[in-house]
Amino acid sequence: MNFTRSRSLYDEAVQYIPGGVNSPVRSCKAVGTKPIFVTSGKGCHITDVDGNSYIDYVCSWGPLILGHAPEPVIKALKNTLPGGTSFGIPTPIEIEMAKKIVEMVPSIEKVRMVNSGTEAVMSAIRLARGYTGRSKIVKFDGCYHGHSDCLLVEAGSGVATLAIPGSPGVPENLVKDTISLPYNNLDAVKNLAKDIGSEIACIILEPVAGNMGVVPPGEGYLEGLRKICDDNGIVLIFDEVMTGFRVSRGGAQELYGVYPDITCLGKVIGGGMPVGAYGGSKEIMSSVAPEGNVYQAGTLSGNPLAMSAGLAQLEVLSDPAIYKELEEKSAYLEKGIMDAARKSGVDIHANRVGSMGCVFFNNRPVTDFESAKKSDTGKYASFFRSMLEEGVYLAPSQFEAYFVSTAHEEKDLDKTIEAAARAFKML
Repeated sequence: MNFTRSRSLYDEAVQYIPGGVNSPVRSCKAVGTKPIFVTSGKGCHITDVDGNSYIDYVCSWGPLILGHAPEPVIKALKNTLPGGTSFGIPTPIEIEMAKKIVEMVPSIEKVRMVNSGTEAVMSAIRLARGYTGRSKIVKFDGCYHGHSDCLLVEAGSGVATLAIPGSPGVPENLVKDTISLPYNNLDAVKNLAKDIGSEIACIILEPVAGNMGVVPPGEGYLEGLRKICDDNGIVLIFDEVMTGFRVSRGGAQELYGVYPDITCLGKVIGGGMPVGAYGGSKEIMSSVAPEGNVYQAGTLSGNPLAMSAGLAQLEVLSDPAIYKELEEKSAYLEKGIMDAARKSGVDIHANRVGSMGCVFFNNRPVTDFESAKKSDTGKYASFFRSMLEEGVYLAPSQFEAYFVSTAHEEKDLDKTIEAAARAFKML
């Protein structure tokens, strides 16, 4: 493929934007190449500035469950845009969106709109601290919850991809109350709760970790965390920015039947527009200002464009048949890739929950951050570059998920499997 225009744009971008990108993983540094610059997307395909077309498995990092530019979302935006972009004043559609989220997510009785997943998590932690009157928070190694200061400890996503240990600019004093434990290790949480359970405000996790690849919870893990929280008065927070409405209609909590006290949601509720939300029981959410004293605000929160696009997408996702279709397509793709690797004698381990998955270049099961880090990132980089040349766009990091949309048709999945077979042979 010819990448001349993309390369030229990148050379220009680095003069004005740090690293030439507005989010670190986009740089493709970890896979030994430079980013492509995209001009458009339709269905499961994206097109770059050089005219190359790709089958896209990044899907804007998860929210494009219906693919790029789906008709219901585009129609909603076209209908809303002439009326204005934002007001900083309540609009009726905010209520409709809130009602839809409450209807679909089992643990949410009230919800507050924000502008990103990072903001949702930051606000949820402040709420947990305000509600409990405690300071300490527990997270898990390899789980990424956005770039707020207190959570850049043993984080996944771009922090793991670029091997950044936390981040300069975050004073020790801001992370002194953050405790990071191994994911899927319930005993570690039990032992900590025995020692300082009365000091912990919240435990936050991705119920399916999607920022160290894809790592599902072990049997009894979520149930065990729920019990520890109940026994110690700790608020349990599920970061469902990735899994919300993706792994099932009601998210991972519905899939596994374990319900948190607070749920964080991200751009999926905006159909790909910048948006987020956090919600929980009426009792906890009543602590949020102006009803309570825990302050959080946002000028663009609940803006009509994001609300209309998100509501249009959630209306489609209300149909359970969508998730049956996604499961069938995702299982077909996973099996095809695994078979292709086996035939080529390449060691890989695949993890998948619903329509999000990861191919680890690892000959052992991946159950936590430590086992994920044992993957051969060099082989993944070679695989990524081969797939790019084949017209398949994957996440430019071993520690990120791939996503299947309803727009991926069998011919797209077959082309991807065939491309993977050739890429494995080259390894």
